[in-house]
Amino acid sequence: MFAHTTVLQQETVMSVFQDPNGVYVDMTLGGGGHSVCLVQHLSAQGRLVGIDRDVAALTAAKARLEGAVCQVDYAESNYSDLPQVLQQLGIERVDGIIFDLGVSSYQLDTAERGFSYQHDGRLDMRMDRRQTLSAYDVVNTYTESELADVIQKYGEERWAKRIGNYIVKARSRRPIETTSELVSVIKDAIPAGARRQGPHPAKRTFQALRIEVNGELRDLERSIRQAVEALRVGGRIAIISFHSLEDRIVKQVFRELATGCICPPTFPVCTCCHKPTLTVLGKARKASAEEIEKNPRARSAMLRVAEKVS
Repeated sequence: MFAHTTVLQQETVMSVFQDPNGVYVDMTLGGGGHSVCLVQHLSAQGRLVGIDRDVAALTAAKARLEGAVCQVDYAESNYSDLPQVLQQLGIERVDGIIFDLGVSSYQLDTAERGFSYQHDGRLDMRMDRRQTLSAYDVVNTYTESELADVIQKYGEERWAKRIGNYIVKARSRRPIETTSELVSVIKDAIPAGARRQGPHPAKRTFQALRIEVNGELRDLERSIRQAVEALRVGGRIAIISFHSLEDRIVKQVFRELATGCICPPTFPVCTCCHKPTLTVLGKARKASAEEIEKNPRARSAMLRVAEKVS
């Protein structure tokens, strides 16, 4: 059963909802947590498009949204394919877009998906199980320097070089096939003193591998720009990120698209005629203490919202 606790549900939905007859896109449909709330505000003339590359998520969302009065369309696709999805559905502009980035509780808690360092299963981590590259391939075929680079870049792990070295040594004896085997290697690589501090010693490495396998950061900036392009003027985009790498990209893209004149400061008058595309709505929002108590995974969530102005 696909089970996932939705983070910042009401805050996210109400930040983008404006028109009950509007068209909205849930770029990361998951189990439909945000969408089930959104469709409650939509009329029979309203429309929801749900995108996800995980077929298990789509199946769960379809069951959960079965009673919606508005039109609901589903796309088994990556959010980076938004232009093609909208074109196929005959949609030119939309009123609101939601991104809920990262991995779902279902994916983390289903051992055979191989996402979690807390559950033993075969190394996998593919959100789209049709793709060929898996965490098993990364761990067992990347060079030592490539592994270290991935773990440092996407996990911001200070022991990335040691972990890469230990992985290569371990797999020279036999392939690393399961999440528990990889956790054991990581623990051996990190000095005992460092293991006693901070989060689980495998957390950053598993995050890095997941990002590498699914190309999460590679697609994110382009997808945000595509989403903004798809919005009508006055439409809104809301993005929930779960770690600093994601949030940094969201913040930078929003800031760039919200910038007006880009002439050098020495110019006496504007000659670029550059106009902002977005206006950022307020500061980033975090989950409440009450929500974090109920769902500890909400602790790192960061919600940013912007409105299209031109």
